[in-house]
Amino acid sequence: MKIFFAMLFFAMSAGTVAASQDDDFMTMRQAFQNGDASRVAAYAQRLRGHVLEPYAIYYQLYPQLENIDVSMPAVKGFLDRYKDSPLSDRLQGEWLKSLGKAQQWELFAEGYPDLINKDTELTCYSLQHRIAANDASAFTEAHPLWFNARDMPESCTALFDALDVAGKLTVEDVWTRLRLALEAGNVGVAKRINEYLPENEALNTRQLDSAAGSPLRFLEKHRHEINTRADREIAFFAILRLLRNNPDQAYAYWPRMRARFSNADHAYFMVQLADQAARKLNPRALDWFAEAAGTDTPVALSDAQLGWKTRAALRAGDWGLVLDAIEAMSASEQETGVWRYWKARALKAGGKITEANVIFAPLSTEHNFYGQLAEEELGVAIGVATEPYKPTSKEIAAIERLPGIKRALALYRLNLRTEATREWVWAIRDFDDGRLLATAEVARRNGIYDRAINTADKTVRQHDFTLRFLAPHRDALRNLVKQQELDEAWVYGLIRQESRFISDARSSAGAMGLMQLMPATAKWVSKKMGVRKFSPARVSEIDTNLTLGTYYLKHVLTLTDNQPLLASAAYNAGPGRAQQWRGDKPMEGAIYAETIPFNETRDYVKKVMSNAMYYANTFGHPTTALKHRLGVVMSREDSEQFSEAKSKQ
Repeated sequence: MKIFFAMLFFAMSAGTVAASQDDDFMTMRQAFQNGDASRVAAYAQRLRGHVLEPYAIYYQLYPQLENIDVSMPAVKGFLDRYKDSPLSDRLQGEWLKSLGKAQQWELFAEGYPDLINKDTELTCYSLQHRIAANDASAFTEAHPLWFNARDMPESCTALFDALDVAGKLTVEDVWTRLRLALEAGNVGVAKRINEYLPENEALNTRQLDSAAGSPLRFLEKHRHEINTRADREIAFFAILRLLRNNPDQAYAYWPRMRARFSNADHAYFMVQLADQAARKLNPRALDWFAEAAGTDTPVALSDAQLGWKTRAALRAGDWGLVLDAIEAMSASEQETGVWRYWKARALKAGGKITEANVIFAPLSTEHNFYGQLAEEELGVAIGVATEPYKPTSKEIAAIERLPGIKRALALYRLNLRTEATREWVWAIRDFDDGRLLATAEVARRNGIYDRAINTADKTVRQHDFTLRFLAPHRDALRNLVKQQELDEAWVYGLIRQESRFISDARSSAGAMGLMQLMPATAKWVSKKMGVRKFSPARVSEIDTNLTLGTYYLKHVLTLTDNQPLLASAAYNAGPGRAQQWRGDKPMEGAIYAETIPFNETRDYVKKVMSNAMYYANTFGHPTTALKHRLGVVMSREDSEQFSEAKSKQ
């Protein structure tokens, strides 16, 4: 009995110490964020020997980085000791930026090659160093960085100044980047680029602001005053601004100013017009792409523009044009799953079955939306690996002993998900399939479902689909799914995509919980369900979130012809948009999914529907082809008639 109480006391004491150290760590972290170096140092003393001790040392080192002579020995010591943590690479990156800023090139050159995560700021410092060392090839490598529509770090500004002084930037280079920035709508960046032009050629920045604020009003006032290149660029920016909002209006207005522009400008305008029209599902897009190609000086389309030309051709049912557009893409773009699949479909539609199957066969081995569709095109029943790889208890224990995994688990326990995920990703970056699955199992046992899924998702040859497609909370969800008459596999596919089963997940927009409900949506559903006292704080609770979420999902499904494909789009982007994306005639579900204008929603819908297939298989549900799940989407007119008839019943 004495031994029992001694062991109990020891366990309780250990738990109290661990909790106390956790509190110390959080206090120290807050002090670091507040810039309170003395408080950081005081609490760091208490964390000696703690699993998160590297963070205590990092928090003390970071503020000293600009004092190079003082911090250099400590930084080198930290890098040697904690190579197994992402903090080492992060500290080295910040250290190199301090060296670059101070132009301490010898030390910079010593550390830069070992850095793993090199960003644009450091790339520009590296090129600055090489220019300072009279490496002529650095000018050649720096030149492509100039052609960027985004704002660039200060280290790149210094690099561009060096290019300019050396005569490596031409006036035409400046105009080219200026147009890129204006095309992207980055007026502030354009103003900074404008400073590289000779004063007598530069843009009038007040007119630029006017064109940005009200493009049509600007054109009405200034279209007869287009004389210089600067005038043309501002007017061109205004018409591009106009076409982004209303392609038809821009096309109608263009003839009023066309005479002031070159044939090359006209071709460029037509490409931009066609691209924006395709992104808005405007049926005139293909005509405008054809008009652009038929100009005297046709503009080569980018891969992104060719992608939207392909999507417009898919909606029009023009398989020949689908094939032509895909074959005009770069070799690397053509190798992506999306365009391999649609190229094979286009070949098959043209009667070239053998050539199509040559593409479908390897694609069908990939575990994703296009792999599943390719499998069905070959007439193969969709399935998953019959013998999942299961790590041994010894393999799992070995993973649990890794310092990086220990740190990650400690950080997850403290709900510091960003730092924890960095540790986790760093720890597994070189793992083979077996170690990945052992690590995924560690995550599952600790209830870190997103890491379990993402880690298992990385395997190449050995797989465990029960880890890739975890199904927690099934007892709670099963009854709700039955009440709302929903497909359990589809609901799980949606939750997996929404939150990866992180119960307290919160998006930047404020969506909460497993089913990522917006507060206003949760309040509306609560009212519909007759909940008297709605509490936003309860939306992240698992039972509450699933109850409200499945009710809302059923509501959305009812609004969208009971089609999970459309309901998935509506759940992510809103029912109104999902309806707007219908065509003028019935459309294959896969084509609807492929032509969703929003990149996020398009990716989301495909993954939700693909997930549902795997969950159905895992749950032992009757086999249903993905193409059948996607269905045929009613035309806009048919849907309206269907809704009207249903409302009269």
